[in-house]
Amino acid sequence: MIAKTLAELEDVLAEELIALGADNVELGTRMVSFTGDKALMYKVNVHCRTALRILKPFYTFKAESADEVYEAVKQFNWDDYLSLDTTFSIDAVVFSHIFTHSKFVAYRVKDAIADWFNEKYEKRPSVSVSNPDIVLHIHVAHNKCTLSLDSSGESLHKRGYRVAQGDAPLNEVLAAGMILKSGWRGECDFIDPMCGSGTLLIEAAMIALGIPPGIHRPHFAFEKWKDFDSELFSTIYNDESEAREFNHRIMGFDVSPKAIAMAEKNIKNAGLKKYIDLEVKPFRQFTEAPAPEGILMTNPPYGERLKVEDLDELYSMIGERLKHVFPGYRAYVLSYRKESFDAIGLRHSRRFFLYNGALECEMREYEIFSGKRDDRPSKEVSRGRGKSAGYDTYSERNSREGYRRSQRAKETTGEEKPRDAYRPKRSSEDRERDKSSRSDKPFKSRERFSREDGRGGRSDKPGAKSFKSDKPFSGKKNSDKDAKPRDFRKK
Repeated sequence: MIAKTLAELEDVLAEELIALGADNVELGTRMVSFTGDKALMYKVNVHCRTALRILKPFYTFKAESADEVYEAVKQFNWDDYLSLDTTFSIDAVVFSHIFTHSKFVAYRVKDAIADWFNEKYEKRPSVSVSNPDIVLHIHVAHNKCTLSLDSSGESLHKRGYRVAQGDAPLNEVLAAGMILKSGWRGECDFIDPMCGSGTLLIEAAMIALGIPPGIHRPHFAFEKWKDFDSELFSTIYNDESEAREFNHRIMGFDVSPKAIAMAEKNIKNAGLKKYIDLEVKPFRQFTEAPAPEGILMTNPPYGERLKVEDLDELYSMIGERLKHVFPGYRAYVLSYRKESFDAIGLRHSRRFFLYNGALECEMREYEIFSGKRDDRPSKEVSRGRGKSAGYDTYSERNSREGYRRSQRAKETTGEEKPRDAYRPKRSSEDRERDKSSRSDKPFKSRERFSREDGRGGRSDKPGAKSFKSDKPFSGKKNSDKDAKPRDFRKK
């Protein structure tokens, strides 16, 4: 199977899949491949917080033209997946110099399926864009074409709890990815001082309580498949064995009463009202922290969709409030412009390179402490950092993404330094010593690394090694009265 996700969330998704029991987990670009049975496919759709959709590949072929795509698709036995009474739709993703238009590829696949049925039955199934029975996905990488069944239907970021949203809502998958990357799992209070419609608050509460993100979705695409096992799915959907207690608070604040009203509606619809506190309060009015210590995470305006009169002043205020009001906290700020981070005026401890839609964003971690930085007591590595190969893989991926962005920035600004500027100065004695040491040792050729080895750039081919997380994943069905699970799932 293939789990699709947002760029730079592949490592978190892989850890989720492994915790759910997936085998042969391999990272790719905006996707993670894995193997498992039907029960795992159901479970991944319900439980994965950072997956956008789960695909089940069933037919792979090579094609050098649209006509070859048509012929290959027409040779397949479509009785195995479609009937005259089922409706279907086709989604196409193309990364190829041969095919330049994804919709045209989808159109040729549709033609091939329709002609196959017309020749055999003199009738054809109908195409439905809004609510099809079967969703087909074709992925084209150069000349390799893969047809898959889409088991999710609507993107999994559409959890089902959002009933109100502002002008720039945060994607639910991105919000969950931010929280999971921070390492927070409900060990302390969680605060968002610019909460908007409450996406970070809701995702945090669901993580802390172990509530599966798909619990509020009205349906999944696999429920219309011929081999759908409703009893198995009901068992997975209603499993509460991994429920967790949460003994802290989640608090959201915003300058806008309208935003707080929207957040309140979404939180109530998610059945989480008793775990989340809301208040209309501008960030600049904080004179003391709501709790002695905790996690602060926020997504301030970037000046793109939400216009701000003075963006630098806003971020300067954020930095000033963090420094003076929130000592003892770990703070995470997601933003778009380097100038905004500069205006915060605090030194970050970690950087996470992420994408918010098409925007290349960063989430920076700030460890807020009193006094000078050098006076901070040294601490052991905590919060699960560096405990697994997963974090090592993540670090390598993120540093590579950061390097790519920095190099592109240099090309744009024309501030590239000469090559020798980065080399330390060496004396003649150093050179003589190196020369004598080399003459005593046999020559060894330098090992070369290919793209497939994971060095020298990212590849569409899943090539990174698998890794396991040391944190167990748990899930819980929401039991609040506000939640409305489907009747057939609970007997």
